[in-house]
Amino acid sequence: MSDENKTEETAQDMPAERIAKVLARAGVGSRRDVERMISEGRIWLDGKKLETPAVLVSSLKGITVDGEPIGEVRETKLWRMHKRRGTLTTHKDPQGRRTVFDNLPNHVGRVIAIGRLDMNTEGLLLLTNDGELARWMELPSTALVRRYRVRAYGRVDEKALASLKDGVTIDGVHYGAVEAKLERQAGANAWITVAIREGKNREVRRVMEHLGLEVNRLIRTHYGPFALGNLPLEGVAAIPDKQLRDALSGFFAEATGSVAAPIKKHDPSKWAKAKKDDKPKPGAKRRRKSRIADADTPKPGMRKPRTKADDKPQGKGPGKPTGRPTGKPDARSKAPASKGRPSRGAKK
Repeated sequence: MSDENKTEETAQDMPAERIAKVLARAGVGSRRDVERMISEGRIWLDGKKLETPAVLVSSLKGITVDGEPIGEVRETKLWRMHKRRGTLTTHKDPQGRRTVFDNLPNHVGRVIAIGRLDMNTEGLLLLTNDGELARWMELPSTALVRRYRVRAYGRVDEKALASLKDGVTIDGVHYGAVEAKLERQAGANAWITVAIREGKNREVRRVMEHLGLEVNRLIRTHYGPFALGNLPLEGVAAIPDKQLRDALSGFFAEATGSVAAPIKKHDPSKWAKAKKDDKPKPGAKRRRKSRIADADTPKPGMRKPRTKADDKPQGKGPGKPTGRPTGKPDARSKAPASKGRPSRGAKK
């Protein structure tokens, strides 16, 4: 049986669920968003406009949102996006302003954003087709770290930045621990790195304003285990299934299946593994020969090892005496004997 048939069979075996939950898992929006869309008359079932989110459904068939069918059941997926400054994180803007969903690739399908970035904030935005995953990642109890680079106008008090680690209350709203560090002061502007875990509305901007700093650029670089990296502006990249399940193992361990997002059992041993390359790399044989030649060639100032061949006489030329004298007198031995007393044994 193919994977598609298995997925369809799994979806059919699921019990009926409230339509708000089903559409949230299908990536239409959060459950609260779906309830609002129903009250606005934007969701229909089998040709009838829905009046309440309490309707139970056992499949996605016959459901339309803004006149478009939901489509087929899909597995939970996650994408990284490099949000451009000046775009809205919403599916529909009454004023017709540009949104992050306007130019998504067709293969992405219907997705929702995990955490909103305001219009003038840029950087990493995560998109998913599973509303429950979005909700799980946004919960303060999950405590996923969001990291930002902030450019702010004003002089930075580093002691004030350090005090944010204990949290701060601004206009009656308490913000949890904030990790803030001065990166550099460039004239009237400063670059600051900030890390938060709650992700409340406009949290970074409000905290910086509380310190007397005016934020003029805000870039999100990380959300939990996922980073912006070198993703081009408005680029979209899917996170591989293995990386997704390893990084968010807590969600997949707790998540239950739905008619909109069935949970598949994955066997990591069947994931593709990198093949071992036993072939020699280009130029390896040539480099090996070069190393051998270098080993045989003595370096300057190095004495060549002596061998047995060096001890044998070379040719018939004169050499150093190596043993008994040959009996032939040397030139020095021909000098005349001194006159005087005859040597012992001479005839008188």
